[in-house]
Formats: sequence, C-alpha cells, structure tokens
Amino acid sequence: MQAEDRLDVERLGGLAGMGLPGSRIRSVGCVQGHELSAAERSRLGALFGGARPAAEHPGAADGFRYRLTLHRAGAAKPEVVEVPEAAVPAKVRDCVSDELT
Repeated sequence: MQAEDRLDVERLGGLAGMGLPGSRIRSVGCVQGHELSAAERSRLGALFGGARPAAEHPGAADGFRYRLTLHRAGAAKPEVVEVPEAAVPAKVRDCVSDELT
C-alpha cells in the first residue's frame, strides 16, 4: 500500500452478525494511505500480497472479520481481502463506524 492509495474498510460478523445478510447494522470506514505510518502500510501491503494472517484465537467464532478494499492509484480495479481482526492495524480498525441500513 502506498501513501496515495485509499482503503475502504468493512467490519463483519461478531455476536450481532454485523454486515452479514439480514443485518440492519453496517460497519464501514475509509482511510487514506498517507494517514497511515510506513509500518502500517507495509503490514497492509503484505495482506494484499498474499501473506497469511495468524490463525484466529480459539473461540473467535463470534469475532470480527474485516473486508479490506484497496484502491491503488492508477489501478483499473480494486483488490479485496477478508482477514481476522487481529491482522488489521488499530488505526484501520478505529476508522470504522456503525450505520443503520
């Protein structure tokens, strides 16, 4: 991920099943690449590069997952990954807010 890229963030799951079919709550956010540190951009770049995030903790069935959509500057279409909450930098998790649908 580069400073000029944009990352759309969607939080899914949890005990309430947010963001899943039938849910009335949608949790979304957006962060610009320049708002993240070089280390955070590198960590996200690795996820989009095929790095496998650490396995989820036991009992994480009700844990959150994040669908990350990377809009690279000059790219024809965005890249999408879905990862467990532990793989997402705090600044990216914190950009999410809940909306009623």
